[in-house]
Amino acid sequence: MAVKPRQDLVPNTREYEELPLVKATGFREYDARWLFGPEVNLLGMRCLGLALGTFLADRGIKPEIVVGHDYRSYSSSIKHALITGLLGSGCTVHDIGLAMTPMAYFAQFALDVPAVAMVTASHNDNGWTGVKMGMDRPVTFGPDEMTALKEIVMNGAWRERPGGELKLVQDLQQRYIEDLTNRPKLKRRLKVVAACGNGTAGAFAPEILERIGCEVIPLDCDLDYTFPNYNPNPEDLKMLHAIADKVRATGADIGLGFDGDGDRCGVIDDEGEEIFADKVGVMLARDLSTLNPGATFVVDVKSTGLFLTDPVLKQNGVKADYWKTGHSHIKRRNRDIKALAGFEKSGHYFFNAPVGRGYDDGLVSAIAICDMLDRNPDKSMADLKNALPRTWGSPTMSPHCPDEVKYDIVDKVVRHYQKLAANGERVAGQPIRELVTVNGVRVTLADGTWGLVRASSNKPELVVVCESPSSEEMMKAMFKNIDMHLSDYPEVGEYNQKIA
Repeated sequence: MAVKPRQDLVPNTREYEELPLVKATGFREYDARWLFGPEVNLLGMRCLGLALGTFLADRGIKPEIVVGHDYRSYSSSIKHALITGLLGSGCTVHDIGLAMTPMAYFAQFALDVPAVAMVTASHNDNGWTGVKMGMDRPVTFGPDEMTALKEIVMNGAWRERPGGELKLVQDLQQRYIEDLTNRPKLKRRLKVVAACGNGTAGAFAPEILERIGCEVIPLDCDLDYTFPNYNPNPEDLKMLHAIADKVRATGADIGLGFDGDGDRCGVIDDEGEEIFADKVGVMLARDLSTLNPGATFVVDVKSTGLFLTDPVLKQNGVKADYWKTGHSHIKRRNRDIKALAGFEKSGHYFFNAPVGRGYDDGLVSAIAICDMLDRNPDKSMADLKNALPRTWGSPTMSPHCPDEVKYDIVDKVVRHYQKLAANGERVAGQPIRELVTVNGVRVTLADGTWGLVRASSNKPELVVVCESPSSEEMMKAMFKNIDMHLSDYPEVGEYNQKIA
């Protein structure tokens, strides 16, 4: 009989070494994330592998799966524990070794394997681990799949089966590099700062960008799982500032920053100014819709309102579809409505054919940005940015909020703004024009200023973003209104970063 995972085990005890630990809170909306040690142990990861193999069998999926791991001190051990469980469930496991997450997605196509389980903590701080999973390429698990998998794990309801087989894939890294670079070189010689925060992308990004014709200036590309300079997260202002300093010092045409597992890309222009990823998405939408008039783009609710109001996008007949934040949500929506691309403010971009295969890949995004510059040889990145209508936007700000209560807090915030709207009350001196509640609440005021509050899908945090087409003062007034309301809840703690 299967031993159900426990949630109360403590490291450095006999029970911890003999029994599986899995905290139920690690099963999030579209992937799994735990603090390795306090929230999950290696035996718990073996249980996850057994449960995932059982889940695939229950869904009638061929029992073959791609598995890879990111560059953390503990990721290889966690991956092998996961593989042990998958083998015990009867799966054939294709181990691609050290990889970026998009390399695992690529392997599903290259090896013709239906399922994937990528061991990665993405951009989370050291100490975190997790698994991104899928069984219907190019999409990954969403809330329904994660809930079903959680039930199997926490109830010990997996089934062991014979026939498991391990296949080591030795050449996947090179096949991935060749897939991205087997194309004409750029006509324009771009000087590019490639920043990787000492994460996994450092092993691949400089070579790929050089092969397409860029002059590459590496920044923190040596692999170092202590992350000595900053966390590899292109939404983090410390990383963005480091890239900006390097761009200014070298006279680069652009700075590109990749997150810990290489599925996101952040951008600094040639003047050393950071461009939030949603604005880069507008620029890419302008470029791609010129080639593909009438295109549809999926956009997450954290993103700028320019996708609806930009005159060039309107002229090109673009249709914008605002959807739930989260790489799995946008990826699935992008596929289901056959959009040309999907954009998230976090820097996840999803390009369908002819640009990509539908999954998020920071290097595919970087190449698309370089191609956009190549098609505009007389314009700099700053020129393309400055051609957009002006808006004032905040960074993504995340106040701490425990996983157990964060969704309840967001529900209360939604009801608060619904009540204000129903009563005709003003926010930051303006009436509420619209509420979008597909994912938390996005409050839009009469002049187009908006603010968003939602629960983070992968950390014990809330997410707050604001933007105004009118002024920086209105953007800050919107944030002040949200921040004052959040201060009413004692469960909401300090922000990771906060505008003044």
